[in-house]
Amino acid sequence: MDNISVLTSTDAEGGLPALPRLRFNREGNLLAISTADNGFKILANTAGFRSLRAMEASAFETMRNPVDSSVIKAVPGAPVASVSCKIERGSPVRPSPILNGVDPSKPRIDDSTDKPRPWQLAEILDPTQCRQATLPETAGSSIKVVRLLYTNSGAGILALGLNGIQRLWKWVRTEQNPSGKATTAVVPQHWQPNSSLLMTNDVSGVNLEESNPCIALSKNDSYVMSAAGGKVFLFNMMTFKVMTTFMQPPPASTFLAFHPQDNNIIAIGMEDSTIHIYNVRVDEVKSKLKGHQKCITGLAFSTTLNILVSSGADAQICFWSIDTWEKRKSVAIQLPAGKAANGDTRVQFHVDQIRILAVHETQLAIFDASKMECIRQWIPQDSLSAPISSAVYACNSQLIYTTFRDGNIGVFDADTLRLRCRISPSAYLLQGNQGLSPLVVAAHPQEPNQFAVGLNDGSVTVIEPTEAEGKWGMVPPSEAINTSPSTTNNQSQEQLQR
Repeated sequence: MDNISVLTSTDAEGGLPALPRLRFNREGNLLAISTADNGFKILANTAGFRSLRAMEASAFETMRNPVDSSVIKAVPGAPVASVSCKIERGSPVRPSPILNGVDPSKPRIDDSTDKPRPWQLAEILDPTQCRQATLPETAGSSIKVVRLLYTNSGAGILALGLNGIQRLWKWVRTEQNPSGKATTAVVPQHWQPNSSLLMTNDVSGVNLEESNPCIALSKNDSYVMSAAGGKVFLFNMMTFKVMTTFMQPPPASTFLAFHPQDNNIIAIGMEDSTIHIYNVRVDEVKSKLKGHQKCITGLAFSTTLNILVSSGADAQICFWSIDTWEKRKSVAIQLPAGKAANGDTRVQFHVDQIRILAVHETQLAIFDASKMECIRQWIPQDSLSAPISSAVYACNSQLIYTTFRDGNIGVFDADTLRLRCRISPSAYLLQGNQGLSPLVVAAHPQEPNQFAVGLNDGSVTVIEPTEAEGKWGMVPPSEAINTSPSTTNNQSQEQLQR
């Protein structure tokens, strides 16, 4: 499933709409495809033909004449062949016109075991309905968490507070936790080196409420880079010592991203709307990118497309060539009528390095970065109507964890942006903690069903589904999903207008 290349193809003999509906049976040997004339075709492999013939010989033998097996046959050299069927409402067994040389009344399929099970949105309302662990409190932990990261090893969590102090928690290998990875079953240790040093950014003269703290972690978890309105600090993660500082404001740094192929190259978003491509080794800005109108709030690299994607408080998303650092295109996210173009916009690439998640307080949006256009959108509604505070892909990019300012958490299907599960504040916040809400969410790098939230009281909580469930809700039914990007965008536009 990680292979984005075409593996095989087959001829469906025409007659399909621009965006046909597709559905496999449970065994995967029959594929139904909707046709342009309101019918459907059945594609079958060798095992599928055997199933058709078995059904023909038993369940429907008294209802119709046997199907001529010479009509239904595999195309030489192709993995599947095509059989066309047309359904007439009100008379399931009435003969209809022959399509593509096959009588559609004959290969009728009634696989009762493949009927979709009833689907219901999962609602997590009580602490017993999920597993959770609140990380140990530390000195200064009452300062709200504004940035949150798992270490790339999956064994630690790093939180950056509004005061510029970074806290690190680590899980260790024990009998209860033999993998040593982050888990709700074991409470981690607040980790500090023997020197008792803190990883503290310089915030002297900084208005913390107006600052944009930022953080980035190297691939091998050896270094963390951060800033909180002042200059950028590069810390050693083992000793917490400051390795170097750079980019003395003004302007202040507002977002940081390591180049995926060279830890010495850093993209730094700035308060003045520029992006600096900085080489730490030679202490030099190699390029300065200009394309936004307000401060930079998000940066993401794609080595597959060889681009850097940036987002800003101007609700613009820009696409830059990594080779030349020239801007390829700028796209505005679709804001609700009357909504000013402000507020942070974050961007994160899907694991395919082609689709990109854009997060704004007014919406989740999926962009096709190869075409540089929006293909899907979701806006807060119904039980999740509060503004969005943060969102992130799960490690396998099949889910999107989204936090809302009223304390709710939504777990979305990443491909369709349909809600799979809602986690109420009552499920993970202690009773009586009025006014608490998650400001930021982070996803475990190897466990797709685990995530952590940083709250406005400085606490951090790790959340997982129960062992019995093992996952967050069920996949929403495909028949209820509109797969047309243009239609989805139109619906989103109508909702935004309302």
